[in-house]
Amino acid sequence: MISHPRIYLSSQSPRRRELLKQIGVNFETLLLRSNTSRKMDVDETPHTDESPEVYVRRVCQEKVNAGWRFLQFRNLPPLPVLAADTSVILDGKIIGKPQGREQASATLRVLSGRQHQVLSAVAVTFEERTEIRLSISTVTIATLSEERIRRYILTSEPLDKAGAYAIQGYAAAFIQHIDGSYSGVMGLPLFETAELLQIFGYPIL
Repeated sequence: MISHPRIYLSSQSPRRRELLKQIGVNFETLLLRSNTSRKMDVDETPHTDESPEVYVRRVCQEKVNAGWRFLQFRNLPPLPVLAADTSVILDGKIIGKPQGREQASATLRVLSGRQHQVLSAVAVTFEERTEIRLSISTVTIATLSEERIRRYILTSEPLDKAGAYAIQGYAAAFIQHIDGSYSGVMGLPLFETAELLQIFGYPIL
């Protein structure tokens, strides 16, 4: 049991911070830094023939492990570390973050009028124990005209987002239907997160 309810978040995502605050979780963000002697960074390059589900779980596991190593390296008070990873999947392939406006436009054209999946893994580690959960959501995006895509690209919102859209932003108007977890599509499935935190003794409402 956690005597002083607090965790570490191994993520720089402002969306994940917002979601943890939404459910009342007290956390500190781990500011991981590259270090020549300590491998703190996570290589998010998919392995050859790696399925999207295996990929998301692996990267999430590596992120939480990196957070725990950083905790020990800095001699910080030992508390649970939480990490997450989210990928957009279309036709069994991972759709990453766009490299510029042209690629963002191309991604939105591909997603337009179709269903895709969002896989969001969350992991918590403390001492010798690690638990991980996976949320899978199906998202249907409306058919988008070229003009609508152009206007969205001008907001710059899609440029650092997996799948080139942010469901919590302007792109909310594109979403016809979600079968799954809204918070998972944002980047942190809160049901699974709460479940994991309870396992590690964090009091959740």
